Amino acid sequence: MKGRVLIVAGSDSGGGAGIQADVKAVTALAGYAATAITALTAQDTKDVYAIHEVPPDFVRRQIEVVLDDIGADCIKTGMLHRIEVVEVVADVLAAKAPTVPLVVDPVVVAKGGARLLREDTIACLRERLLPRATLLTPNLPEAEILAEMRIGGSGDLEAAGRRLRELGASAVLMKGGHAAGPTVRDLLIDADGVEVYESDRIDTPHTHGTGCTLASAIATGLAQGLALRPAVARARAYVLKAIESAPGYGSGHGPLNHAHTVGDFGAGD
Repeated sequence: MKGRVLIVAGSDSGGGAGIQADVKAVTALAGYAATAITALTAQDTKDVYAIHEVPPDFVRRQIEVVLDDIGADCIKTGMLHRIEVVEVVADVLAAKAPTVPLVVDPVVVAKGGARLLREDTIACLRERLLPRATLLTPNLPEAEILAEMRIGGSGDLEAAGRRLRELGASAVLMKGGHAAGPTVRDLLIDADGVEVYESDRIDTPHTHGTGCTLASAIATGLAQGLALRPAVARARAYVLKAIESAPGYGSGHGPLNHAHTVGDFGAGD
């Protein structure tokens, strides 16, 4: 086990996304996952039915005690649903972990369509966390909201990523999974330019939690000492295999097979 990853995000009772997916991904890649839970959700593969908010002061306390005792080699944020939570996270990270790499997954809308980020929180996220981000990992709808622009072709994808870097993020991984076509094209935009990652689109409904999983897999790589581009490449390969081998659970957007790196130990017992 190598690489301590502190995940600040919401819980998914269905286990496919959120904290549950994060912990599975970090563990499957031989890292150590610690958590600070920002909200509890009642959800399955079809929808988010209810959200129970964790008080911001308790979010702060979770982060503080983990950093004071265990520490972190990388921090990953997910669902930060309201202004008070974003501000608490930004403040405590500035005080306790100012130099620790930070992967920001700007969770706005769940796979089933439920909104997980309040409208009035977008500007706070843009102003308080983006300038601190080592890597920002938006999908197309999230990038459009944060960059305040419509994204059409691949040229727009790069332009939006560059705009988000101008807001302060050191690097931006523009995920193309929501675009049409047989090929999924992701763009990593950093100080060295643009790196393009392409893969064949997998025709499956079982993609719940892909964003959470990818961001946590990248955070694990950074925590283990990988440079950004190798960390992204390894994380994408891990997620693709997790989609290809998804177990088919649920009647909506099913979860991935996070444990494909573990093997079949105990499967026949």
